Amino acid sequence: MSNMLNQNQISSANIMVVGCGALGNEVLKNLVLMGVTHITVVDFDIVETGNLSRSILFTKADAEQRRLKIDVVAERLKQLNPDIDMTTICGDIAYNVGLGLIKQMDVIIGCVDSRWARFCINRLAMRAGKPWVDGGIDGLEGTARVFMPGKNCYACNLGPEGLKDLARRMPCSGIIRRQEQAGSAPTTSIVASVIGAIQVQEALKLIQPEFGTSLCGRMFYYEGQHMEVHTAQYEAYDDDCAEHECWHPISHTKADVDTCVQQALHIWEQELGADEVELCLANDCFVDYVSRRDNDERTMVMCPGHKVEEMVEHNNTLCGLSSAALYQNEYKHITAAFPYPDLTLQQLGIPSNDVVHVVANGKDYYLALSK
Repeated sequence: MSNMLNQNQISSANIMVVGCGALGNEVLKNLVLMGVTHITVVDFDIVETGNLSRSILFTKADAEQRRLKIDVVAERLKQLNPDIDMTTICGDIAYNVGLGLIKQMDVIIGCVDSRWARFCINRLAMRAGKPWVDGGIDGLEGTARVFMPGKNCYACNLGPEGLKDLARRMPCSGIIRRQEQAGSAPTTSIVASVIGAIQVQEALKLIQPEFGTSLCGRMFYYEGQHMEVHTAQYEAYDDDCAEHECWHPISHTKADVDTCVQQALHIWEQELGADEVELCLANDCFVDYVSRRDNDERTMVMCPGHKVEEMVEHNNTLCGLSSAALYQNEYKHITAAFPYPDLTLQQLGIPSNDVVHVVANGKDYYLALSK
């Protein structure tokens, strides 16, 4: 086993970093300093004042101008190394990143703040057959874990309580504001530096296995108050878990995100030699209308399921109603009977560079959309 890094391997690797907060700042800085030149960054948040004490790449001016985090980190990392190849995606890992892009990565590094975001990274990574490195920080505590297809799955490790809590999602900015009002700091730059360094170290091991033994199957734990550092067994892989299903083999299709539903179904019938096909919306659903439970009054929304709440908030007649007061009419499976055949795949919520799940003649097919 060699402790020397192969710089050519590191330089040619493709790494995706999800989340550009305190942890993401440290991870991205370390990747560039280690010579990684092909980096994709995913985040949808803006720089806020609360980020400044923990994030090396952000300034007060960035917060005052409410700049997107992805724009700021791209600019600052280019200053560190003008030759890096940066791809930025302003979006949510759950809905806006295509599986085709994940397939191009060697490693995904998660720097997110919720179980739901980790669950979504894990689902995409497992479908694509790619390893990912998770990091979490809270106060003076931090953890790092590695998940690999066939060996360790985040969803399998959650347990009953974790699964129950999965739907809860508060971004770091919300947690920071709440804790700062109480006079406490939610995280520190110190613990972000420690965990961010471990994450990058583990990512490099996945790119170059001879560099060292992977953390996969164990959890690195750091507690700064009493200086406790140890690893614990953290491995679960249930063969029946649908969340680490590998989408294989993947074939290419002539359809793209701008193809309308009717045309896409026709293309797939021809490509797969089937009389009828069914598109399965794997990550979300499509909602055409919501109706009030008290009077059945309908309001058209025509959007993916994750955008319904936003649509309701901006509707004058529905604003203020809780989700429990509404029923949504949704579609998870799209066939020739779908009442809106002129909608495009993108309007259904399918991102560019995605892989779609199609059923034809009782068989599952995974089709990479054209770019």
